[in-house]
Amino acid sequence: MQLYSPWALLLLFALPVLAYLALRKRRTAAVKFSSLADMRNCPVSWRLRFRPLLTVARLVCLGLLIAALARPRKGTVLSEISTEGVAIEVVVDRSGSMQTEMDYYGQKLNRLEVVKKVLDDFISGDKEELGGRSSDLIGLVTFARYADTICPLVHSHNVLLEFLKKTEIVRLRSEDGTAIGDAIALAAARLKKAEEEIQQRKIQLGLTGEKKSDDTEQSSFKIKSKVLILLTDGRNNIGRYDPLEAAQLAKKWGIKIYTIGIGSARGYTTIQTMMGAFKVPTHQDLDEGLLKKIAEKTGAFYGRAGDAKALRKIVEKIDSLEKTKVKSIQYTQYAERFGPWALAALLVLALEMLASSIVFRKIP
Repeated sequence: MQLYSPWALLLLFALPVLAYLALRKRRTAAVKFSSLADMRNCPVSWRLRFRPLLTVARLVCLGLLIAALARPRKGTVLSEISTEGVAIEVVVDRSGSMQTEMDYYGQKLNRLEVVKKVLDDFISGDKEELGGRSSDLIGLVTFARYADTICPLVHSHNVLLEFLKKTEIVRLRSEDGTAIGDAIALAAARLKKAEEEIQQRKIQLGLTGEKKSDDTEQSSFKIKSKVLILLTDGRNNIGRYDPLEAAQLAKKWGIKIYTIGIGSARGYTTIQTMMGAFKVPTHQDLDEGLLKKIAEKTGAFYGRAGDAKALRKIVEKIDSLEKTKVKSIQYTQYAERFGPWALAALLVLALEMLASSIVFRKIP
């Protein structure tokens, strides 16, 4: 709440002067009597005692009118955001080998859990090196034997992070595998269609005139670059598409693929048995040569992450390379609030005039 004409409140200082002049005003009407001794002994009626309230009511009315004259109003800050950002598809391996343990700052978590935690920091920010990707379109694709779109490209990352948290390692052997080529092809197709979907939203909003917040935000979004972040700990062993051919297609569509190899040469998986927990060594089958070729073919880079710290450094490097520009214009829309003050003043004035004509009426 603010006042458009605050100097009008200076008129309030005149009210005490008016009150003083009104209360000290001498009555002009008089009736002659031979003696006032009996009059002084007469009790004073409550009407006479409370008659000064009429003056107080008139002063209150003036005070309310002065407050209305100052024009109180309430402002609502609105903003128009024009964003030129990055469209990012995060592609996460959830095959059985991601069950292998990995160091997360002293804790032992499986590789998938570590990947999820670091990606959470990358997307939402950690108030340190990672500022978050709040202005970017981000989607999620996971894969094992089959590649699946878990979350489409969205600006609202709360939904995306919920899907990421619920991502689990495959449980059925029939669903296990590492279809890197299929995952790249699916994510690249999603990125290719991103501009078409944004254009369709613009047309729909223009035709219908109905603007939903997330749709409006995406319709004003301009894609600066398209990025695919692939995280896997294995080699391509199933699927319809060859990874290099899928990478070549992504390059044709202007998509960069950052590849990250997860895990160290020596890995362990903890197995719970009736005799207790046992650590079983796991075989590392990471095809680093393939991941390097995919990244180099699309103009990106490959990074090896043996623990959470190394993975975080790779993600920070990607974050620094893929910058987003946001232009925000803010303006304030005001709603006038003098009406209730003026209405209250008129109500007080009406009550004062009614009371002076009925309850506090005097003759002459």
